[in-house]
Amino acid sequence: MTPTHFALSSAFMLGLTGLTLHRTHLLSALLCLEGMMLSLFIALSLWSLQLNSTSFSTTPLLLLAFSACEASAGLALLVATARTHGSDRMQNLNLLQC
Repeated sequence: MTPTHFALSSAFMLGLTGLTLHRTHLLSALLCLEGMMLSLFIALSLWSLQLNSTSFSTTPLLLLAFSACEASAGLALLVATARTHGSDRMQNLNLLQC
């Protein structure tokens, strides 16, 4: 395993571990998701550079566009929950309550 592969896989696993273990605030969960998406973007970009093929060059840009949409939707949810519930703690959020 090359150092680049190790760094990218450890960054992804660190984001996944942070998402599963430290879910006290919605903002920390969104930051962990963003870190996972950025490590996937870098991995796909390096993979398309190694293949020297133009057919795989649009995949990282598509992933980056989806991660930007995910970040904007997550921030909109963060603002909405902070306004309605008063904080972004995950314990205060009840999905069964209207």
